[in-house]
Amino acid sequence: MNPETLGAFCLFVVASSITPGPNNTMLMASGVNFGFRSSLWHLAGVQVGFTVMLLSVGLGLQSVLQQFPQLFDVLRYAGGSYLLWMAYKLATAQPTTSNAPTAARPMGFWAAVAFQALNPKAWVMAVTCMSTYLAPQAGLGKLLTLVGLFFLLGAPSSFLWLGFGQALRQWLQDPVRLRTFNITMALALVVSLYPLLMG
Repeated sequence: MNPETLGAFCLFVVASSITPGPNNTMLMASGVNFGFRSSLWHLAGVQVGFTVMLLSVGLGLQSVLQQFPQLFDVLRYAGGSYLLWMAYKLATAQPTTSNAPTAARPMGFWAAVAFQALNPKAWVMAVTCMSTYLAPQAGLGKLLTLVGLFFLLGAPSSFLWLGFGQALRQWLQDPVRLRTFNITMALALVVSLYPLLMG
C-alpha cells in the first residue's frame, strides 16, 4: 500500500470510527448508566465482533453480498428493527438510585459480538473498507494488515465514547437528567439509522 493510499485508509478508519453510530451511542449510554469498568466487556465485544466482520467480508462475504444484494437489504432492515427496539428499551429505562437493586446490566461480551451482525453502520463500514482498499488479488497478509490497522486506529474511539459516558455519570446522577439523557441517546440511535437504511 503506497503512502497516499495508506493515509487515505487511516483517515477513513478514524472518521468512520469516531462519528456517532449505534456502537458509539450505546457505549456512551452504557458508560453513563453502568460506569466505565462495568462496560468494558461491552466494548471488547464490539471490537472483537467488528474484527470478525471485517475478516469475513475480506475473505469473501463481500462477494456474496454483491451477488445477492437482497441479503444486504435483509441485514440492514433486520438490524434497523433491532436498533429501534434497543432505542425503545433505552428511552423507557427507569432511573434507579445507587442503593436500589436493579436487574439492568450492561451489554455482555457475546451480545456485543453478535450485535455487530445487526449493526447497519458496521456492515457499511466493513463493505466500504474492503471494496475500496482491498484489491481482488490481494493476499491474506494485506487483509490482516488492514484489519489490524482498523483495530489499532478504531478501538481508541470506542474508549473515547465510553469515557465520555463515564465523565457524564456524576452529573447525570439526578434521575431527571439521566432520563433526559437516555431519551436523547435513544433518539440519536434512531437518527443514526436514517442514512444507513435509506442509502
